[in-house]
Amino acid sequence: MSAKLIKRWVDETIFDLARQIRWSFLPPLMVYFAAGVSGLTSIVGTFFVKDYLELSAAFLAGLGFWAGLPWVLKLPLGHLVDLFWRWKAVMVFLGAGLIALSLGTMILLITEREMMVAILPASTWFVISVLLAPAGYVVQDVVADAMTVEAVPRSHADGTPISEAESKALHTTMQTLGRFAIISGLVSVGLVNLFLFADVDRMSPAERVDTYAQVYRYALIIPIISVSGVLLGIVFRRRQAVNMRQAGASKETIEKALFTPEETVEPDWYIFTGAAVFVVLTLGLGLSNFSYSAEFVFAGTMAVVLVLIARLTKELPPGTARSLVGTALIIFVFRAVPSVGPGMTWFEIDILRFDEQFLAVLSLITSGLTLVGLLVLRPMMAKWPITKVIVVLTLAGGLLALPNIGLYYGIHEWTSAHTGGVVDARFIAILDTAIESPLGQVAMIPMLAWIARNAPDSLKATFFAVMASFTNLALSASNLGTKYLNQVFSVTRETDNVPSDYTELGVLLLTVVAIGLAAPILAVLVIQKTNYRSLD
Repeated sequence: MSAKLIKRWVDETIFDLARQIRWSFLPPLMVYFAAGVSGLTSIVGTFFVKDYLELSAAFLAGLGFWAGLPWVLKLPLGHLVDLFWRWKAVMVFLGAGLIALSLGTMILLITEREMMVAILPASTWFVISVLLAPAGYVVQDVVADAMTVEAVPRSHADGTPISEAESKALHTTMQTLGRFAIISGLVSVGLVNLFLFADVDRMSPAERVDTYAQVYRYALIIPIISVSGVLLGIVFRRRQAVNMRQAGASKETIEKALFTPEETVEPDWYIFTGAAVFVVLTLGLGLSNFSYSAEFVFAGTMAVVLVLIARLTKELPPGTARSLVGTALIIFVFRAVPSVGPGMTWFEIDILRFDEQFLAVLSLITSGLTLVGLLVLRPMMAKWPITKVIVVLTLAGGLLALPNIGLYYGIHEWTSAHTGGVVDARFIAILDTAIESPLGQVAMIPMLAWIARNAPDSLKATFFAVMASFTNLALSASNLGTKYLNQVFSVTRETDNVPSDYTELGVLLLTVVAIGLAAPILAVLVIQKTNYRSLD
């Protein structure tokens, strides 16, 4: 009996996934893969900021808020994709240009620092680069999200329609493969960083800087990959057109089947008006010296997005609309939980002596095991309700925060002394990373599949965008919360003007864990007792 269960599990987990893969999945997966490769510069960025820019933990958390705001523009951008679907490649080229500009800025800042500083302060160039990158990625991500819907077939080869259950499985598979593509990009990043920083302990400061610049040069492959994915999609579509023409289909039939939406989409000027208000509000307050500009931008943006959600959900049956709103609220709270900020990484670098190569090892372990975790957890994501997934992830996240807390309070010194130096700080960090890896990418997949199945065909991209804008605002809320916590519990690394001080890091860690456990579970309990409870 156990052998049959194992065989069934392997079939559902691995072979069923292989059976559901379609060639049409490849173009959006390439765009997602490019998004994963974007992590190539994360380790370099961490060390560059720590060693060469005197920016506080609170400032960096606040910068994370502003860097997250372009993702709110997924809403109008998604509507543009619905309106001009045939010309979506143009948007990917625009995004690729912004990404290349961001990377080029950092390359010049590292290699031609004196020239750049003569124009603007180094910290200003860094902020410009940080803000340009997400603007490029969000443009590409909007197109990729909509392409995932187009990639899932609606009928079998013989023309018979696909059942609801099979459609749900295919959409879940498509979204899972999207996460796979992103994490595969991160695996590639880990391997490259591992190679580049193999001799980091023997590098001089000048050699380290040269390596940092080389990483950013390698990252220029990112826009090339994403553009190639869209071009491949065009090739696939043209090939389909040729096959249909050879089968005797008329030009009108081919045009309608491959290049024209099933329903005509009319511009929703409320969406574009809301986007214009957002841009004006963001630029006006962002460029001002107003102390609470981030908070006002967040509140204004949230108001605009909520109004647009209310309008869009009128396109759905009332019960379905309420369920979608409840589901989005639960995921919002889950993602809005504040993080520790850069302080823990600084502590690991300064006190635990983690270098670039070891952080690359952790990144590689995280990415590789996340791929395995997504594969293993895919059947669960297809069957479990989102509420159950959120509760499990919340509890797991609280449990897996304990090793970091233990490292701060010196548990590695005790374990190392009692294991002959085997279970030291690096061993604990690797073990914690290995267990935690698969969990971070899980929460959004069921919701993305839900939207793909239930949103009106003519508004798929718009629905993806509006719900993504809402849940991405949760990350902005998280960054604000992180900034507040870092203002209350001050953590500083050593710079020319400030000594290192990690005395309040322990309380900060404990506070983040307490909020992370309480907020999502409370949200599930409250929302599930209302008419907005998540039904799927």
